[in-house]
Amino acid sequence: MDTATIHHSRGEGKRDMRIAELSRVCGVPVPTIKYYLRENLLPPGKLTSPNQASYGEAHVRRLRLIRALVDLAQVPVARVKEVLEGLDSDTMSLHDQIGRAHRAITPQRQLTSTTDAQEAAAAQVQALIESRGWSIHPDAPALTTLVETIAALRTLNQDHLAGFLDSYADAVEKFTELEVAAVTSRPDHTTPDQIAESVIIGTILGETLISSLRLLAQESISAKRWSAASTDTPPH
Repeated sequence: MDTATIHHSRGEGKRDMRIAELSRVCGVPVPTIKYYLRENLLPPGKLTSPNQASYGEAHVRRLRLIRALVDLAQVPVARVKEVLEGLDSDTMSLHDQIGRAHRAITPQRQLTSTTDAQEAAAAQVQALIESRGWSIHPDAPALTTLVETIAALRTLNQDHLAGFLDSYADAVEKFTELEVAAVTSRPDHTTPDQIAESVIIGTILGETLISSLRLLAQESISAKRWSAASTDTPPH
């Protein structure tokens, strides 16, 4: 079943738009939409005349998802195709569909570390996953990134930070449960495209949100611990 057939079978909603309106609604230039159509990222609209087509809500959802992948996650078009093919699959579970999207948006980092640090980090991460009962695919890019990050901490003599791994996992698991619950409880987000869009945008912007809050908390804690002390007059 091709992409267009899948989307028509799922329903495009009652709204019919010309490409100019689709551009306005989604904030995407018409030439860009036409490029996505040529690349088969966006399914074709319903022909209303030899030179005119109408587009529905499914096109709006798909276009927003494409922009989230391309603009926010900086995913190459070829990888975007892979993600969308997974979402259009009639046999792939939603878990696997989201997993494909996660792999596409996970950044690949090259961190320098020693062999000993890598081995210790791999053992630490494996122990964490087993102790928490997490179900993680061995090829998950985030798994590799976590091991490399801990190995880099150890190599840079920051073992004390690596020692907080379980505490980090506690905090992350709690707010991730909230995120997943928020995504799946939205009555207006029921299609794979909508769920994937929420997960992808939540993951990308969530990283920025968490980093910003962490920096603010560090500034506040730093001010409480050291700011007052630095302005005190030293004893004679």
